[in-house]
Amino acid sequence: MEKIAFVMKLIPGNEAEYKKRHDEIWPELVLALKEAGVSDYSIFLDTPSSQLFAVLKRTIPNSMDDLPLTPVVQRWWAMMADIMETNTDNSPKVTEINQVFHLD
Repeated sequence: MEKIAFVMKLIPGNEAEYKKRHDEIWPELVLALKEAGVSDYSIFLDTPSSQLFAVLKRTIPNSMDDLPLTPVVQRWWAMMADIMETNTDNSPKVTEINQVFHLD
């Protein structure tokens, strides 16, 4: 199992809508994430900067690289594109970040 973290950017003023959409996450998206090896996935919001911090655990090996090709992920990205900074394919703009400390 490995842990990864990344940051994304919410368009200011969409905090409540972002939370609402994730509170109503589609069961088929949850299934796709779990089947890809994802678990213990959390997203935190720094409200003043509208920055989203995500951390998740994933199995080794995993099929996370295949997730963007799935119809459910593409539909989710399209639905979220109006409230987040995205790339031209609607995928969220993501900056991977490196772990520099861990206390177990």
